[in-house]
Amino acid sequence: MTPKPLEGNAGPAGASVPVERVYGEPRFHADGDLSAVAFAKDGTLWSVEEPGVLRQWHTSTGQRLRQHVLSDLETLWVFSHEARFLASASDDLTLWEVATGQQLATITQPSWVTTAAFTHNFSLIATGHDDGSVRLWNLATRQLVRELPGHQQPVSALSFNPQGTLLASAGEDRLIHLWDVNGGEKHATLTGHSDRIPALAWHPSGQRLVSAGWDNTARVWEPVRGEPVIILNSHAEQVLAAAFSPDARLLACADSDDTIHVWNAATWQTQHLLNQHEDEIRALAFSLDGRFLASGGLDRILHVWDPQRGRLLSGGNSPSRHSVSVADSPAGPRLASNCGGTAFRIYDLADRRIIASEEVSGTLATAFSADGRWLARGGSDTRIQLRHADSGQPFLTLAGQRGPVAALSWSPNNQMLASASASDGTVWLWNTATGDPALLVLEAADGCTVETIAFHPDGKRLACGGIDWMSTGGSDGAICIWDIQAPSKLAVFDYGTTSIAFHPSGRWLAAASLDEAIYIWDIETQELAIELAGHKEGVHCLAYHPDGKVLVSGSEDRTVRIWQADNGQLLAQHELDTPVQSLSFSPDGRWLFTGNGNTTCFQIATGKLLES
Repeated sequence: MTPKPLEGNAGPAGASVPVERVYGEPRFHADGDLSAVAFAKDGTLWSVEEPGVLRQWHTSTGQRLRQHVLSDLETLWVFSHEARFLASASDDLTLWEVATGQQLATITQPSWVTTAAFTHNFSLIATGHDDGSVRLWNLATRQLVRELPGHQQPVSALSFNPQGTLLASAGEDRLIHLWDVNGGEKHATLTGHSDRIPALAWHPSGQRLVSAGWDNTARVWEPVRGEPVIILNSHAEQVLAAAFSPDARLLACADSDDTIHVWNAATWQTQHLLNQHEDEIRALAFSLDGRFLASGGLDRILHVWDPQRGRLLSGGNSPSRHSVSVADSPAGPRLASNCGGTAFRIYDLADRRIIASEEVSGTLATAFSADGRWLARGGSDTRIQLRHADSGQPFLTLAGQRGPVAALSWSPNNQMLASASASDGTVWLWNTATGDPALLVLEAADGCTVETIAFHPDGKRLACGGIDWMSTGGSDGAICIWDIQAPSKLAVFDYGTTSIAFHPSGRWLAAASLDEAIYIWDIETQELAIELAGHKEGVHCLAYHPDGKVLVSGSEDRTVRIWQADNGQLLAQHELDTPVQSLSFSPDGRWLFTGNGNTTCFQIATGKLLES
């Protein structure tokens, strides 16, 4: 008999979580809405956000390298080519040097500035105004070169061709004018858009121009002919931003579905749909070598993509879950973090000192041994590294697994380590004394990918949970319980999951389902004992308190919920400002540590979690 779900909303109202300490820094996470992004010549990424905060980021790890607080008075921010200069504007135009954050000049404007654009050689900047005029300014002398009075309504977008000989201007009159930069003559007027045109982008050859419109189209024009070559009309209602890759192979367009369409610029076929943003996308930029695409907007998270493969590399709450693990090493309490897959840290919790640090991407899982002596770290390179927990120094590498390491779990006696392969559905068991593989479990989660593993407290059984990504109905995954001594499969629960946890007594197994619920099975009867409902988005992580009295869950809905372990009653829920991706109690149970979507770790007093 399936038990009646216990509704989480029957419990206490949500409250802000009582965070004691914060470890790490938000990687690729801004404090304000992102207005503009650009790659520098050295490969780093720059962003500017409201209210006027300029930041430099390490493109691979998302680490903040530099920050300048500029001005909170401007409403418009525009980077130059190679992120050398930055322009800000409202009723005046201000020029900044990006590397230093130094203000270079302020150019008084005769009317409100609505848009701006630099030439690639930094000789000119064009400003568009609310009176419909376009003005060209000499960057060296800060003097007005000429005025182009071509629009009857405010100017919405400007873009110079790469050669700096033509300027395209779009207005709220839904017209696009092409101007000769040297003489100021109007070459052509492009018509066809039926709604606002917020962005323009030139093909690197200068032979094509793309306009993004709120009429659900991006239009590709041949300026010489004055006609669209093709209309890209598979976007959502509004196309908001556009950018070409430097090699001219790709065009990226962001629309009001918070999705980036990556087009093949030769065939004009959709190559990828990138949909990890959670709010409006305002800015797009390709790196100078074309290897990366950066995007940012109202969700305040920079996303860095591989545009060729259509994969999110850094930013967002992907591509890697933030793994945290806590232990009492012989030298004191330790916290390990994979920084959301962007780096690796080991902290001494007694003095908050970092004892090991590597700025490497691709660390997917971390786990301390039960006695706190060793730490295992696995990543996208398929290898598992064992380290001394007290010093953070590596001493053994486990090699042989064929896929990236998705999850790790130590046996209670520390003699075995289980590792899950993210690509082939296998689980490897390793002899930690010798570093040799002791057992290979094929189809460990009944033919699904393996997302999570956990040793039973008796050390003789192992639970493996995963997802059937090919399922079109029915089972969306499975959890298998294995006798690792036989070896043999003892039980199969037909529920997909990304997180499991055994009760300290070994009586129950809790699993985060794919439908925002939590299922708890009785291990001996193999029956579903309790179903917990209440989270509003996916549940990422689970952890039983060491005394077994409560179960804690963390979710994409930015809440931590505390459930009574024996009957599933919701005891408390607390709100965070970031999704919760992993949970780990200190061995004494006094502290709960959360691995957060913004790549920070929170330390929370367990006793305060139960306070209303």
